Amino acid sequence: MRGDGCNIDDPAHREGPHAVLFDLDGVLVDSRATVEEAWGRFAARHGLDPEHVIANCHGRRTVDLIRLVAPHLDADGESFLIEQEEVSSAGPIRALPGARELLETVPADRFAIVTSGSRPLAVARLRAAGLPVPAVLVTAEDVERGKPDPAGYLSAAAQLGVEPARSLVVEDSPAGVDAGLSARMNVIAVLTTNDESALRAAHQRVPNLRALLPAP
Repeated sequence: MRGDGCNIDDPAHREGPHAVLFDLDGVLVDSRATVEEAWGRFAARHGLDPEHVIANCHGRRTVDLIRLVAPHLDADGESFLIEQEEVSSAGPIRALPGARELLETVPADRFAIVTSGSRPLAVARLRAAGLPVPAVLVTAEDVERGKPDPAGYLSAAAQLGVEPARSLVVEDSPAGVDAGLSARMNVIAVLTTNDESALRAAHQRVPNLRALLPAP
């Protein structure tokens, strides 16, 4: 993809990836405070350990996290309430450093977003951050199993018409990294949400998206 203007290096192919598949939260937008506040309130409502809930919230679908930390609850009902709460608080969301500039280097028909959030939530956060909503946006409603299952990334690559091995995933969570690896894609992890030790399985780790921008 380098010939099309993208300077993201593919660890396996000198000529670069044919598609770049981004996670959303913690990669393109800074939603950490909003996400953790929502899950902290959820934990308080149900007498759960907030540290345990928040430690597992990044990179997972809302319904999957509820099933993991509170299997006795109505996961679908609770998921709906949390998603509504997060959509209503999307206003302060901002793009992470380098996100807007990096997306401008990737052809529109060669990038996708694969998120564990719902479509309304993803669109609300992208618009609040002033980032484009891609033609290929794979959300929680589009897959039967969320990350770390590879279904979302495989779906995005298929919609773009790109082989998984020629796709590059940009992630920030262990669950997301595992999803990309299970899809047999190359994975770059940004250290915006987790430290390097939690993301050691990725092919490459960078501090933020600015590290992936073309050299001036």
